[in-house]
Amino acid sequence: MTTRRSFLSFLSAVGTYAAVPDCHGFARAPKIKVGQIGTKHAHASGKVGTARKYSEIYDFVGVVEPDDVQWERVKDTPPYQGIPRMTREQLLNEEDLQFVCVETEVKDLIAAALQCVEAGKHIHLDKPAGVNYSGFERVVAIAKQNNVLIQMGYMFRYNPGFQFIFQAIRDGLLGDVFEVDGVISKKIGDSTRKELAKYAGGTMFELGCHLIDSLHVAMGAPQRVTAFPRTTYPEKDRLADNMLAVFDYPHATATIRSAMMEVDGFRRRQFIVVGSEGTIILRPLEKPVLELTLEATKGKHAKGSHFVELPALGGRYDGDFLEMAAVLHGEREFPFSYQHDLDVQKSVLLGSGLKLS
Repeated sequence: MTTRRSFLSFLSAVGTYAAVPDCHGFARAPKIKVGQIGTKHAHASGKVGTARKYSEIYDFVGVVEPDDVQWERVKDTPPYQGIPRMTREQLLNEEDLQFVCVETEVKDLIAAALQCVEAGKHIHLDKPAGVNYSGFERVVAIAKQNNVLIQMGYMFRYNPGFQFIFQAIRDGLLGDVFEVDGVISKKIGDSTRKELAKYAGGTMFELGCHLIDSLHVAMGAPQRVTAFPRTTYPEKDRLADNMLAVFDYPHATATIRSAMMEVDGFRRRQFIVVGSEGTIILRPLEKPVLELTLEATKGKHAKGSHFVELPALGGRYDGDFLEMAAVLHGEREFPFSYQHDLDVQKSVLLGSGLKLS
């Protein structure tokens, strides 16, 4: 359970996209009715668990899971225990429902999202935004028409390490940024490889998309994206499991790597930004450790290399739900534009070696 004090504390920690909102009266506001479609996405249980954790803010009304076998598998696990199972029609017709988390398998995300925005509901759409560009473009068009928000499920947006990086770039702390390097890898078994091989985009589509979103927040949309996919075990499957994407900017280049064979890959996940006056190394990404190197003292940051004390990470998805609550209660503007998300989807597809369709 959250309190107004913990909500304000969170916003103070991550409120770098916009000024910390005036939350006067927030604790007295009606709860936001939220539901979820799907339980098969890798992040699904984390989303329902986070919404339920903030029970002073959210009223979680139910979950849609049409697959009986899957529902039997998850219904008694802690995130789902006690939650009503609904049909999609029941959920979307729930009185005063405002917000829906779309957590299906990736292939079904866009169809579910489209139904939600057509019904006039704000959505949290897990990543990536479908398997092509045109499908997500359609969701955005309907969302605009119905004046509803799309909050994408890219998991580093509210990470305090990335928040520091985004603010540092905006403030010119590093001078002229000319290089960005991101790595996000892990090691998976054969059963997971089989599931991921269903999608042509491989590990850049599955994992690299998170850092592609972060790159767009930091640097904007690139002028050109070039993919270098590799399939290590063609005799086993078609999974593109070792991938590099290069993103060209007018005065900078960025690279993002993702592999599915790296031992203890979480430890080496990193996001490095290099400028003419300093460098930031964020490694690992969770729990974030950030090293700042400056050519000269700037404000409270001293010359030389030192580690920056960051706010506690908290839950991985806390930021998404606290941000959305602030937006729906009119405490702040939603910080991500439709165009940002369209640009990210385009770069995810191109960075995964896929054509836009």
